[in-house]
Amino acid sequence: MNGYYKAELVRGPARSWPWKTVEDLEPATLGWVHWRNTERLHGYLGYVPPTEFENTFYAVPNDRTLLVGIN
Repeated sequence: MNGYYKAELVRGPARSWPWKTVEDLEPATLGWVHWRNTERLHGYLGYVPPTEFENTFYAVPNDRTLLVGIN
């Protein structure tokens, strides 16, 4: 995760200005974390954002018959 953060925000093209202090970088970090956790397309999840995947997952009723070996 730290490598992605450095490549995408700190050193990457998303950087819109040089970070002079930690106080400059903190709001950008919060925005990056929010984007990564809510909006980015995730290949492992079928190229949907994590929040959309999670909402879809929890919208499906629990079907305990799918749990093999659990009564």
